[in-house]
Amino acid sequence: MIRRSFICRLLPYYDRFREPKNKILMQAGRGAVRAEIVKISSETPEISLVKYAADQIRSGEVLGMPTDTFYGLAADPFNLRAVDRVYEIKTRSRHKPLSLLIESVDQAEELAKDLPEEFYALARKFWPGPLTVIVKAGSRLPLKVTANTGNVALRVPNAKIPLAVVTAAAIPITATSANLSGASECTSAEQVRDQLQGRINIIVDGGTSPRDIASTIIDLSDENARWRVIREGAIPSDEVSTFFAKG
Repeated sequence: MIRRSFICRLLPYYDRFREPKNKILMQAGRGAVRAEIVKISSETPEISLVKYAADQIRSGEVLGMPTDTFYGLAADPFNLRAVDRVYEIKTRSRHKPLSLLIESVDQAEELAKDLPEEFYALARKFWPGPLTVIVKAGSRLPLKVTANTGNVALRVPNAKIPLAVVTAAAIPITATSANLSGASECTSAEQVRDQLQGRINIIVDGGTSPRDIASTIIDLSDENARWRVIREGAIPSDEVSTFFAKG
């Protein structure tokens, strides 16, 4: 006859092996997924590494990406699964649209409609640079990107890495900041890794961001208002006002 005390000693081990498989897998997953850091020169981006990053984006990955402001989450805006991942990674409200990084005014014309003269004037003056412009979205853009607002926020960054990646991928890329919603923005690949650990697989390391302030956002989507600054950032509102006052 087996002693009761012996059975009691066995129970903890028995319970350990009875743990649900999904719980064991979750524990194994903690710390197991470590983001791949891809170091690319911010001055002379290596073609092979740029192509690698572009290919990953086109395949549906979401990458941490340096810009001329904060690090962003770069994804293919036409891949709905990738767009969903951006919202999940950031825990971002689906009611907030995603801004896009583009390479030129020509690309903006492909993504937007009825671009006003103010848009072209701003682009000539401030692009490439830390100015995001909200315009009416073209029918080509998925509703998940615009969050059903009918508008899209576009920017040509003054940074060689994201521009090279956009060119190599031949598509715009999402540009929302690489941080959890409500948390501080990241200015280095290490900060992105630490804040988004386990949520992102690849981070492009282009060094420390050249500035620690967000882009200025100007809304041109309201025909009656003509233009308005909805977020003051790297470009002061006074500079924008002066620019328009000069006609």
